[in-house]
Amino acid sequence: MMRNRQRGFNLGLLLLASQVFQLGIDNIPPVTLATLGLNVYLFLFPFKPLLKTCLSVQEAYWYGDWHRLLLSPFHHVDDMHLYFNMASLLWKGINLERKLGGAWFAYLLSVFSLLTGLVYLLLETALTKMTEDSSYSLQCAVGFSGVLFGLKVVNNHYHSGGATYVLGLAIANRYACWVELVLIHIMNPGTSFVGHLAGILVGLLYTNGPLKRIMKTCAGYSGYGTPYPPNTHYGQQSFNPRHYGAPYREPSATHMPSAPPQHPYTAGLSDEEQYEAAVRASLNERGGSTQARSSHGTYAHSNPTPEEIRWRRLQRFTS
Repeated sequence: MMRNRQRGFNLGLLLLASQVFQLGIDNIPPVTLATLGLNVYLFLFPFKPLLKTCLSVQEAYWYGDWHRLLLSPFHHVDDMHLYFNMASLLWKGINLERKLGGAWFAYLLSVFSLLTGLVYLLLETALTKMTEDSSYSLQCAVGFSGVLFGLKVVNNHYHSGGATYVLGLAIANRYACWVELVLIHIMNPGTSFVGHLAGILVGLLYTNGPLKRIMKTCAGYSGYGTPYPPNTHYGQQSFNPRHYGAPYREPSATHMPSAPPQHPYTAGLSDEEQYEAAVRASLNERGGSTQARSSHGTYAHSNPTPEEIRWRRLQRFTS
């Protein structure tokens, strides 16, 4: 067993290294590259033996070893298992990380890694109860392929109009993951059908279900304006009333902190204060221009009399 793994080790890592350098390290986004590096590192230096990292209902639920939820996606059976998963990660990661931004893509990977394992346990438990066959609870899965199926659903969601070629046949992107799920299981029965199905379901929860909204809420995202990420920075968002259902108004040319913008001369002021505020505003307008706009048009400014000021105030009320 170890001898076979050692022979494959050289081939799998050589193929993966060749693909990475062919793409160019500078062309691989950082989160994708770091995830690839983590998987390769844990293949070379596993945190625990495979039998103690694979995920099953028996080990996780019956025996309470929930650490397997975190470990199982990042460990692989052999080098070719690692190679095919990481080659798939490169393609999906480059597309999605550039689309979503590095921070959100890292968040997505973390959530998908955890949820895929949880959904896998739920499916295996359901199969055990429906068939009354306890072997489903004993099946132990390991590897990143379940997460990759979830990422494929998300990627196809953003490119729903395209097509994927499977065995030379063009398959619409929206159906490609289902076709691949069946074909992979037929061509390689040793793969975890339920694990791959769990990844697809998690991807659908994100694209068509509540998962994306829940993730945004947990990340402290308000839900207004530019989607988070890639361009949203916490603490730097400016308030825009149209985001909150208020009618948008262009900023008023007169800035009076003591009065609302609708009636800058009158609101909350006595007659004397209104008169003084109007004179100050008139003098400010004269200093910048001899013309000032009202809601009805343009009128000339010189030295306004109290009657003119009262007339303009009346015009503002009736406009």
